[in-house]
Amino acid sequence: MDWGFDLWDQQDVIERHTQCGLEQLERYVKFVKERAEIEQNYAKQLRNLSKKYSRRGVKEDQEMKLTNQQAFQEVLNELNEYAVQREQLSENMTVTICVDLTKNLHELRQERKNYFLEIKKCQQNLESTIKQLDLSKKRFEKEWKEAEKAIQQTERIQQDPNTTKADVDKAKQQENSRTHVADASKKDYALQLQKYNNEQNNFYHSEIPSALKKLQNMEERRIRMLADGYVQFSETEKTLLPNINKCLDAISTAGRNINEKQDTAALIEQYKSGAAPPADVEFEDYSQSVKTTMNNENTAQLHKARIKLLFHKKNKITSPDKNTPPSVEDFTGLPPDQRKKRLQDKIDNINRELQKEMEQSEAMNKMKGVYEQNSKLGDPSSLEPQITETVQNIASLKEKLNKYQAQLSEAGGGSGSHNLSSSSVSPSDENIYEFGFDEDFDVDVPIGQCKALYNYDGDSEGAVCIQKDEQLTLMVEDQGDGWARVQRANGDMGYVPASYIQII
Repeated sequence: MDWGFDLWDQQDVIERHTQCGLEQLERYVKFVKERAEIEQNYAKQLRNLSKKYSRRGVKEDQEMKLTNQQAFQEVLNELNEYAVQREQLSENMTVTICVDLTKNLHELRQERKNYFLEIKKCQQNLESTIKQLDLSKKRFEKEWKEAEKAIQQTERIQQDPNTTKADVDKAKQQENSRTHVADASKKDYALQLQKYNNEQNNFYHSEIPSALKKLQNMEERRIRMLADGYVQFSETEKTLLPNINKCLDAISTAGRNINEKQDTAALIEQYKSGAAPPADVEFEDYSQSVKTTMNNENTAQLHKARIKLLFHKKNKITSPDKNTPPSVEDFTGLPPDQRKKRLQDKIDNINRELQKEMEQSEAMNKMKGVYEQNSKLGDPSSLEPQITETVQNIASLKEKLNKYQAQLSEAGGGSGSHNLSSSSVSPSDENIYEFGFDEDFDVDVPIGQCKALYNYDGDSEGAVCIQKDEQLTLMVEDQGDGWARVQRANGDMGYVPASYIQII
């Protein structure tokens, strides 16, 4: 099937068809662009979702020991990688399909334009030839009529007896002249007719078929480009499917790796005290006065020890007092192995806190030196309270560390577990109820440094104003409500959104 021979007289149809084909190609390019934008926005939303539910800041180590917590973090990490693959898909669609097809579309438009200009030029040549043919035909018709008139005039003169020879010769001369001109116009008309027939034959059997054949080839190439674009649309995503499936498989693996028994055991190992439940309270016979006094004393001590074990809270740092030694938890009531483990955990925690305090002290001293060199940056004296507080914290932590290390050394040296009923009650036991239930008395202690990511006006009650890139002291981390407490270099302290800071 050939356009040049089968559709030689349907040029208008071909022109509309090729124009619609180019518009179809352009529509597909726009479709792919919008699909790429959808993938890009989808990837962005996935990133934001992963970031929203990812851990921010330093969390308790025991939380990450639980397999379900680890699995959820892996799910978020893989979701972020999944977003990367969607972004890659968007980029590949834009580069491999949109860019190439846009370039080809421009070339096809120009090519189509050139072919129709070529057809138009051929039509103009044919129209010019037929005009010349019409002129030569009209001239031949006119000259032949003039020649006929001259012949008839000559015949009338010859038949007239009154005419002279001179008149006859003049009429014949006029006849010959007209006849000669008519013959010349006849030959010219014949030549123009032959030229037109040649041009017309060439136009309909050569030029038009050739141009329409080129348009047919162009249209078939356009269709092939569009078909390849459809294939690329699928293959581009298929290429990334292994990576996408890898992310999804990793998420499935994370779910399968959750071990509820292991999490239960980890929680028990983390928080078990090793103490036995309290024994039954013995009957006190008040009828025997001697035993009553002894039993009252033993019962009071026993009840205090029991309450201390049942309601014992983790020590909170009270208001600093230079004359009051740091409180140290007593683990003498625990089994030896459990006591060693708890003492070692305490030592490790204090070492970490001590390292933070020393780093903070070093940072404060450096900042003070900068302020002393350039008073415009800040007042060195404003850092003195924080430096003093940090020094006191370091001294307190070192003292606690020495006491815990001494207890650990004693436990490792063969000290057995102490019986609650026979152990002496320390003076601090007299206030055991106050110690066990006092949860509201706390003091702000720096736990690290952070940097402001955005400006915050601090217009709500209890909040503090911060500036972007400002160095801050982190006092209290996000407890799940989305807020963290910080202290500025000028001493101002308050709450800011946890998402507005980055721990450094």
